[in-house]
Amino acid sequence: MGYQRFVALGDSCAEGLADPHPAGGYYRGWADFVAERLAEDEAGFRYANLAVRGRRLDQIHAEQTPAASKLQPDLIALFGGGNDVMSRGWDARTVARRVDTAIRACTEIAPTVVTFTLSDISHRMPMGQRMRPRLTALNDAVREASVSYGATLVDLWPDHAAHDSRYFGPDRLHLSEQGHRRLAGHVLGKLGVAHDPSWLEPLPGPAGRPGLRADLRWVTREVLPVAVSRFRNRLIGRQPGDGFLPKRPDLLPVLEESRPWAPEPA
Repeated sequence: MGYQRFVALGDSCAEGLADPHPAGGYYRGWADFVAERLAEDEAGFRYANLAVRGRRLDQIHAEQTPAASKLQPDLIALFGGGNDVMSRGWDARTVARRVDTAIRACTEIAPTVVTFTLSDISHRMPMGQRMRPRLTALNDAVREASVSYGATLVDLWPDHAAHDSRYFGPDRLHLSEQGHRRLAGHVLGKLGVAHDPSWLEPLPGPAGRPGLRADLRWVTREVLPVAVSRFRNRLIGRQPGDGFLPKRPDLLPVLEESRPWAPEPA
């Protein structure tokens, strides 16, 4: 049976950051790719994306879950936790409770809920070794809650794509177009929906690994500006994501400009 009402919840990755739409004006991302494919099977299919960049799991639950409930989705995809991992005052038990609360709430709204672990991006992050135990703790909590509440888990931790920089944008955290397509392939595969097999095939050529000069550019252009912005926001009591709205708050038909997928000839 196909899906009629798909709602994506989460943070910047669910919003689609680092994958600007070719037509301009907004970010696309894996949830859009999933919606486009699902729309091919259901004439009345509708899609909403309530994700807001910078949001932690407790904020996602407080702000997005009530809105999702009103939309009465039959499919929810919840992608979050990255901002919890990078937040000051990290506490594994607190984040585990946030994970449990968010996943439980989603399964009370929709019959099918897709959840995600995070891939191992610690080797590309400032103070990455400090972040790795946090990622592990978050992922363990996601796995446990997914089993407890019957959610469908997309486990990204073992995905080798995390070691190929071509799957990521300039900040080395958000997915590039190739990364978003790959993630969409993982989601559709878990849902048992046929999709373009090239989305999960390795990119041609050797895996991209930045050199020292690229590392220096990354620090000066991506890491330092973000650190300064976060420091200024803390001084004025502003939190990441404040002032941003969901890109697609209502259930709407998928744009006709999306290209339909067709299987390769046998």
